[in-house]
Amino acid sequence: MPSSWSLRLLVANLAITAGIADRSSLSWRDGKFKTLVTFGDSYTDENRLGYFINNNGSAPPVGTDLGIGLSTASGGLSWARYASIYSKATLYNYAVSGAVCSNQVTPRFFSAIKALFPDIAGYELPAFIADSKYRSPNGTKFFTGKPDNTVYAIWIGTNDLGNDAFLTDSQIKSKTVKDYVDCIYEQVGRLYDNGGRYFVLLNVAPLNLLPQYALPENGGLEATQFFPGKAGKNSTEISGRIQETVVALNEVYKYRTPFEVDVEETWDDIKIAQFDVNSLMTDIYNKPASYLNGTAPLNVQGVARVCNVQGANCTTSSSPDSFIWFDPLHPSEQTSRIVAREFVSVLGGKSKYARYWG
Repeated sequence: MPSSWSLRLLVANLAITAGIADRSSLSWRDGKFKTLVTFGDSYTDENRLGYFINNNGSAPPVGTDLGIGLSTASGGLSWARYASIYSKATLYNYAVSGAVCSNQVTPRFFSAIKALFPDIAGYELPAFIADSKYRSPNGTKFFTGKPDNTVYAIWIGTNDLGNDAFLTDSQIKSKTVKDYVDCIYEQVGRLYDNGGRYFVLLNVAPLNLLPQYALPENGGLEATQFFPGKAGKNSTEISGRIQETVVALNEVYKYRTPFEVDVEETWDDIKIAQFDVNSLMTDIYNKPASYLNGTAPLNVQGVARVCNVQGANCTTSSSPDSFIWFDPLHPSEQTSRIVAREFVSVLGGKSKYARYWG
């Protein structure tokens, strides 16, 4: 059992660290960031996986501008695009639908490209670094961001922790969720080495509220087009397991960042904002009238787009903004707008859902 002096020391250190976090928000302000670089999965992707599909599994060439994705997994624009619009920052989006942090931990095969889904560690981040150094034949730089006005955002975990990964014990043998967390901070290090200084880490979404994983009494589905193998399994056990994993990992997020920044001092002159998007989405779920604005009755358990388990015979609501979820796995466009607005508040150093370090 810890001695009284060690407990006092621990409390003092936590108090000091909390003070550092509060002061650190002063280095974030409205209008500071002119460039936004995003990494992640279908929650963030605009059209990058589509490029792979339409080009026989080949990646976009270095220096390719993929443009704005008008129909993403949200049913409309992604949160990243809205964040770019709201903040007036130029967006460089490297997210790929289906991605995990590392295929060395939770690889997932995608038959449409006859390969693994491109991941952050193996594809997204190297693609950005290559683009950041690219110049066109006339000498024009592709990436125009600078260390003091560029912010990097990473939102990953839905595929890493879900079916065909940790939820169904499909990870590589001997790999654990610690490897997933380590991967995220390794990418921060790689971006730091490439000149990045400002980062926003979005924690894991409340996956247990998604219709794909929710309890049956909360609208949980027996099976979905993204998890057809769920049929016949214990839905209560699945929901409980995913909830326990998400809660535990978000606690790790909460303490890993200050440990790396203020205790280990892993990176000099780095600024990291921890965006508790889980709490934001949970608030939308619990208080939909404060966030959703469709013309139909507000709905936090159903989905705007309903398909069969084969992903066919789909119907879409005429009022998608009444829903928190677009389909069983993805937030709606309205939820994406809310996430984007709060993300901009995070950039301004004034979000109640953020803690700041460095």
